[in-house]
Amino acid sequence: MLKPLITRFLQHLTSQNEWSRPYLQPFASKVVQFDFALVKTNLLILEDGSLCIAPESLIPQGTAPDATILLPPSLALRLLAGDETAKSHIKIEGDTHLAAEFSKVLQQMRWDVEEDLSKVVGDIAAFKIGEISKKTFSEAKKQSINVAEMLAEYWQEEKNILAKKRHVEAFNANVDALVGDVARFEKRLQKLQKESAR
Repeated sequence: MLKPLITRFLQHLTSQNEWSRPYLQPFASKVVQFDFALVKTNLLILEDGSLCIAPESLIPQGTAPDATILLPPSLALRLLAGDETAKSHIKIEGDTHLAAEFSKVLQQMRWDVEEDLSKVVGDIAAFKIGEISKKTFSEAKKQSINVAEMLAEYWQEEKNILAKKRHVEAFNANVDALVGDVARFEKRLQKLQKESAR
């Protein structure tokens, strides 16, 4: 029941963002899977460059899609909050060129909510609703970031649940030094064993 609705929304989104079609057309009939840990969604790129939910018959059990974009929920929240460093943690499997191009196109797509609302409530009301929605979303985003920063600080300073960045870096440096020491010790041990065998 949801698949036809999602497909209609995706096709509406690509029709609002006509510029995206030439970028997606070279990948027609390819399937890109979004893996959100708990939920997996397979999107099919159609001949005209629009998108739809891929029919299950296209991906038989046990076969992989053309590309998979792994996006844990925590990373998705960071991306929504505008954390640019989170992009480097997105994992891609399969056709990396397809996944990279697909991701670029999706990041630049915009849903013109005001245009859709204007067909229902008129231009002026749609503009006002759009303005209120933008302000509300912006404020909610700020508050979410503030709460996340407060929790992170509390967990680092008061509860010691999260490690501070400098502590993690120091730990990693100590582990690297230990690995080097063990490697040198193994070589020295092998050398001593060879000398004692003579």
